[in-house]
Order: sequence, then structure tokens, then C-alpha cells
Amino acid sequence: YPVEVEEVCPNCQGRGWLTPDVPVGHPDFGQVVACTCQANNTVGERSERLRRYSNLGYLTRLTFDTLEIQGRAQDPESQHLFSAAVAVSKAYAEEPSGWLALVGPHGSGKTHLAAAIANMCIDSGRPVFFVHVPDLLDHLRASYAPTSDITYSDLFDQVLTAPLLILDGLGAQSATPWAQEKLQQIFNHRTAGELPTVITTATELDDLDPYLASRIQNTGLCRVLETRSRLQSPAHQVGRIAPQMLKQMSFESFSTRGNSPAAHERASLEAAFNAAQAYARDPDGWLTLLGGTGVGKTHLAVAIASARLQRGQPVFFAFVPELLEDLRRYAFDHESGMSFDRVFQQVKNTPLLILDDLGQEQNTPWAVEKLYQIIVHRHNARLPTIITSSSIDVTGESGPITSRVRDPSVSMLIHMDAPDFRVKVRGGSKRGQRKASR
Repeated sequence: YPVEVEEVCPNCQGRGWLTPDVPVGHPDFGQVVACTCQANNTVGERSERLRRYSNLGYLTRLTFDTLEIQGRAQDPESQHLFSAAVAVSKAYAEEPSGWLALVGPHGSGKTHLAAAIANMCIDSGRPVFFVHVPDLLDHLRASYAPTSDITYSDLFDQVLTAPLLILDGLGAQSATPWAQEKLQQIFNHRTAGELPTVITTATELDDLDPYLASRIQNTGLCRVLETRSRLQSPAHQVGRIAPQMLKQMSFESFSTRGNSPAAHERASLEAAFNAAQAYARDPDGWLTLLGGTGVGKTHLAVAIASARLQRGQPVFFAFVPELLEDLRRYAFDHESGMSFDRVFQQVKNTPLLILDDLGQEQNTPWAVEKLYQIIVHRHNARLPTIITSSSIDVTGESGPITSRVRDPSVSMLIHMDAPDFRVKVRGGSKRGQRKASR
């Protein structure tokens, strides 16, 4: 019997949907419209067509129902990160908007999450195009051949305009000038059109092509989720908060009753607590917590960090004297195994930076210069930053750092005026109900 060839719609080329041919900036640019050929298709037929278009292949078996919610890693931090990534990915699949980057080592569940997003979208009738980046580049090269089943322009247009594009394995491709050019064109088009895009990579973002990395690190465009802790690597111990600190220093364990404070002192603790909770919900600008030793400044800073980490957001925590000492070692000790430039850029650009105990560092010319560069960069970019300090003077004459710390257009100053939580009264009992930190 003759083989029955499925008739391909000349309007949508078998995709089942169209994107209006309008210029960038038009309200309909990047929108998805069902083709008229879909009018008589059943739900099952539409789903099957979407699955064929998606390029998922055997990955159709990878759904949210088939993954382990906490991932396969055994350490609590990795389980916490993966659970947060699952929650965010599910929400994204329900309403794809903006970009999502899943970052982690090989075998950490990135591809499973990306495929689960694709399958969930298909089940709800949304078109998705899933492709492994090295395969995509190979197919694009092959499409130049006269014998190719699809033309280069058709394949490239399919990638550029897909309502949801999933690029799996970014960074695994050969870094040829041609490959970089094609990926830059894809990123540029989808950035301009604000087209939903999911990216997975096992490569350090700083090691990607700078143009591609800049798009992924653009917090207004892309949300970055880590799928596994990399604490085993010295490079990833920098900026991490010890699990014990995260466990002990939470909003739940902070006591506004303090260490038998006076009424006005308790009011200052309550104001700091409320400000910290609000900042944890929506970090905007800077939050500076000022006060003596042991009033709970670090406790609240870590509590904010914990809340952001639970939402899958990266946090860089730095005890300032140690940070500057480490940076100096990375800069001048070539056997440290760490890149000064990488760590310094990470500190400058991390989505949320916590500078703990600012003012306790040694004021060497080198340390002052590096700290000034960090402060100025984050102030100019208005990057979310938390500062705790018991020693900087924000009431006297302004210096280059203090003037930015007390800039009301960027920073909110909270004074915590209360007795030291750590001070014990006779009999060895604590006046405060719970222990706080610096």
C-alpha cells in the first residue's frame, strides 16, 4: 500500500500556530495565534502535533510527577536548592514569562526540570521548542546542504520565534566564532522580543561568552536557579552561609524582647525586624542595620538571606574583614587556586550582597580601594545590598563610603539600640529569650 503522507498546512508549516508578522515593538510581536488548520483538530491531535513540534523525543517521559522533589543529592543545601527550583519551574510552566536559567553541575536535574516545563506547557496547549545546544548548531550547519530536509532559514526562524524556547546544555558547544555568532543572534532576538526562554547550563556563567552571560545575568530579564550546591568546590565556598547559621538565625528565632530592653530599645528592635521582613519579601536598594555588638544585626541579615534562598535567589554573604583578606590572597597568591577577578566580579554583581561588620576591616590603601570599588558599583547600579555595622559613623562628616551608605535615595538606615543579647546576668541565665548574632 502506498504510504500516506500527512498534508502539511502551507500557512503554519505544520506547527499549528503562527506568530504575526509585525515589527519589534508592536503589541502583537512574539504573540502566538492558532492557525486556522487547527479548527477541526481534537485536543488529542493538537497535543500530538505539539509534541512532534517540541523536539522532545524520549524526554516526554520527564515530567514533574517523575522527578524527585529534593533531587538526588544527599546534602541539605542541595536538596533545599532543588526543591526551590522545582517550585519556581512549576510556576513558570503555568505561565511562561521572561527567561529562566537552570544552573548546576552535570546530573543535578537541570534537563529533567526543563523537560518537565516543556511537557507541562504542551499538556496545557502551549507550543514549546526544546533543543540541545550542540545539536542545534550541528543541525544549523547541516541545513546548508542541498540535501537537507529543512532549509537553514526555516530552522533558524523556528528557533528565533518559538513561543517558548528551551536551550539545553548551553556551554557544551564548541566555542567557534560561527557558533558564538548564531547564539548571540538567538539571544538578541529573543531578548528584544521578550520571548519566554529556558536555559540549562553546567558552565560557570562567568565562563560563558560575555554577551550570552550578560543576558542571563540581567535580573530584569532572567531568573537564575541553582540546582545543586557546589560547596565541595573552594570557589563556591566563597559567599556561602554556613548551614548552622541559616538554621539558628531565622525570623522565627529572633526575639524583639531582646535582653530586657527599655521601651524605646524594644521599639528599635521591632522596627528593625519589620524592616528586615519587608526587605526579604522585596529587596530593593540597600538596607543598613546599625547598632552595638550583639543586638541582632547579623541575625536579621542571615534571616533575610534564608528567605531569599528559599525562593531560589542567590545570596553572597561576606564578613568584611575576611572578604578583603581573601581577596588580597587571591590577587597576590597565585597558588591559592582562586581567581581574584571572578570572585571580585561576583561580589560586585551578585543579586543580593550582605556586607557584615563593615568598618571592622583594616584600612590599608588596597583594602580601602577594593571596598570603595564594590560600594560605588553597587550604589550606582542600585543593586540590593545589606550592610551591618557597629562602627561606621553616619552622623559625622561623610567619606566616600559613608556618603553612599546614608544616601536616602538608595539606602534605608535602621538603628538597633538595645542591650547585648550575649551578656549574661548573675546565675548564668540570659536576659534575652534567644541568642542573636553580631
